[in-house]
Amino acid sequence: MTFQVARLCARYGRLQVCHDIGLGADSGEFLVVLGPNGAGKSSLLGAIAGVVSASGSVLLDGEALDRCAADRRAFRGIALVPEGRRNLFMPLTVDENLRLGLRLLPKAERAGMRERLLGMFPILRHRPHQPAGMLSGGEQQMLAIAVALARRPSVLLLDEPTQGLAPVILGELIETIRELRHMGLSLVLAEQNHRFAAQLADRFVVLQSGEIVDQGAGHELQDPQRVAAAMIG
Repeated sequence: MTFQVARLCARYGRLQVCHDIGLGADSGEFLVVLGPNGAGKSSLLGAIAGVVSASGSVLLDGEALDRCAADRRAFRGIALVPEGRRNLFMPLTVDENLRLGLRLLPKAERAGMRERLLGMFPILRHRPHQPAGMLSGGEQQMLAIAVALARRPSVLLLDEPTQGLAPVILGELIETIRELRHMGLSLVLAEQNHRFAAQLADRFVVLQSGEIVDQGAGHELQDPQRVAAAMIG
């Protein structure tokens, strides 16, 4: 499965915040979108998912989705885990959130997918009746990813997954995200934490003021001078 974006421009009313963005990822490939606060990372992911107004092309295996609403894009295989885990219903329990995520699957497949997700996120198996709002930040992030994966997406958009997490949790999150390769997902990860991103990226792009100003192979993120020049401008 190939995912591509071409000449994507995102806007809020008359304010354009992303300009002529082009990027893509193949199945099992991890693309990291780096940039400081206000660079347009969240707007870009929102535009791809259809929750932010945009022009340009969003293609999934050659099929144009740019005229599809957000729910239709989700049905076709694009899942967004927004910044702050806003895809969760905090008063609902872990199990209730998972069941909401699974509702798009045929009934006969839901139990099997639920078991697969609990195998990937074992901490959730011990919290079925706990409200999502009572979980730790790391547990909430695991649940947010699980809910997105419940739809069996082809493309997973992760927006600032490290936000608010303790450093000790980041290692667990890295291992969890690495496991997603086995699902054949295209992953687009928006991040400020370049050290975290460097451990996952196959390729990266850097956004500044809504434009791509640098890009390269993931291993290039190991070069602190390269990263500093790209992030600071």
